[in-house]
Amino acid sequence: MNSKYYLTEVDKNPQSIFCYHNLRGETFVEPHSHDKGQFLYTEGGVVHVKTDTRMYYLPARHYMWIPPGVRHAIYPSSPKVIMKNLYFPMIVNASGFYKKEGIYPINNLLIEMLLYTKNWNGDITKSQRNKYAIVYAFKALLEQTVSKSLHLELPHPTDGRLIQIIKYLTDNIHKEHLLPKLASNFSMTDKSLYRLFKKDLGMSFIKYYTQLRIFKSLEYLMNSDYNISEIASMVGYSSLPTFSNTFAKVLGKRPSEYRKTNEIYLEA
Repeated sequence: MNSKYYLTEVDKNPQSIFCYHNLRGETFVEPHSHDKGQFLYTEGGVVHVKTDTRMYYLPARHYMWIPPGVRHAIYPSSPKVIMKNLYFPMIVNASGFYKKEGIYPINNLLIEMLLYTKNWNGDITKSQRNKYAIVYAFKALLEQTVSKSLHLELPHPTDGRLIQIIKYLTDNIHKEHLLPKLASNFSMTDKSLYRLFKKDLGMSFIKYYTQLRIFKSLEYLMNSDYNISEIASMVGYSSLPTFSNTFAKVLGKRPSEYRKTNEIYLEA
């Protein structure tokens, strides 16, 4: 089942839970939305999920909940990435969890249930009582076992100058950038650039730039054999302890711990 096909199939039966597992080797899933809510799980790397306002960084052994109607495109960072998807019809009075985008670490119970469903594809309807009971319970468990959503996203700039500046930062991520020098490179004062970040992105330059570096390092950790010291340097850190401490502050784990989560469990 290719991606073009499954995108049109998800909502054909509004009452079904739609299952699409083992999506692998896709380089890009075009912008689209569904009437159903989407559970997207990944292994083997990082998946970029781009909505109209944000870029999300979904790391291995985590899942993202995408509410109904949210337009999004999917960019896996490596052909090794495996994605598993479940699409759920939503009730009018669904709880807050199902109404907002979020990235969460997966727990062992959900992993076991995904393993159980790993060869299922297509519509699962109430008439398939045994299968339906499992995926229906899976949806309920998402909300009941959820921890706090991880802030693994960056807002899209809308100001033309800031779009250029962020492209420059991304293209030169291996260098360290300080606000005064960056501002002068773009014929701005550091005060005006500071204000522009706050106004357009709702966050300071240092917070945006720190997260950009750490999210990029996450891709290197998942998709390469570079050691952690090399990766620190590749995102502009001259000090390994500073990089490791910053990484842990942003993502809640040390780089070495994150690398261990990249084993593939659910390959068919």
